[in-house]
Amino acid sequence: MSRLNYHHLYYFWQVARHGNLTQTARQLHISQSALSSQIKQLEQAMQVQLFERQGRTLTLTESGYQAMNYAEEIFRQGEELEQLLSSGGALSSATIRIGTLSTMSRNFIEQFIQPLVNQRECRYVLQSMDQTGLLHALSDHQLDLALTNIAVRGTNKQIWQYQQLARQPVAVIGWPGKALSPTLDASYQHQSWVLPYGDNPIRSGFDAISAQYQLKPYIMAEANDMAMLRLLTRDNDALAVMPEVVVRDELDSGTLTRYALLPSVYEPFYAVSIKRQWVHPQLNSLLDAFSASPLAHGDDLRDGNGQSNT
Repeated sequence: MSRLNYHHLYYFWQVARHGNLTQTARQLHISQSALSSQIKQLEQAMQVQLFERQGRTLTLTESGYQAMNYAEEIFRQGEELEQLLSSGGALSSATIRIGTLSTMSRNFIEQFIQPLVNQRECRYVLQSMDQTGLLHALSDHQLDLALTNIAVRGTNKQIWQYQQLARQPVAVIGWPGKALSPTLDASYQHQSWVLPYGDNPIRSGFDAISAQYQLKPYIMAEANDMAMLRLLTRDNDALAVMPEVVVRDELDSGTLTRYALLPSVYEPFYAVSIKRQWVHPQLNSLLDAFSASPLAHGDDLRDGNGQSNT
């Protein structure tokens, strides 16, 4: 008979994930002493030390780290089995759950989910959150797929499956009628700008190019949300830097125009999921459909259909 008690292992896994005994006990609705006792029994049964206790801090030992990796796989597959059984074994009719980074272009998201829009047999749910929320929701099996423009980082990359869907060139966008060159030069000197805020690859690229060409931009406004950048650009006589897909409808209607492309500056878009035994059958067809679209190849998408959701 195996000495491994999976009930004890589950408690260990929860504490290892949260890194805090008190917080985990509260979430599991048991006492801290009972939780500590369960983990101690697991350590005694397996004859290993899983945590090093330094005051109130718990740190995984090498054995604890190995146990954590196995527990991740065991309980993820358990949650996956539960989902499969609760859907009657028919994942094809199950709702597809897609998470989206809250600061991403709504136009990009709309283009990605387009194959699902007219499929009556497939229901889908979109949830917007930050990058940490997306990864947590994926690991907890609350999402089938996440769309983001931030690369996955961290020490647990082995659990992620991610691919770059597209790499869009970044353009200088503004109201029509400005006497500006198609390449960044002295005509851009002292222009007003609305720019991405903070640690953003588009902003870093713009700052580097400004330094290279000795531009002195007047920054009128900053925002870390593409939808807000679109509104600020549309409603102010200022230039902005963003992929053209963000302002697709404004470019089609002539409300805004592209003046130049930032050399060697791109915004990547990623699809992220976790390694699973069973995958929603719509996912592969959705990814295949997008990979065949012009947007996946960095082409300017100007279809003029409908009003922007950016």
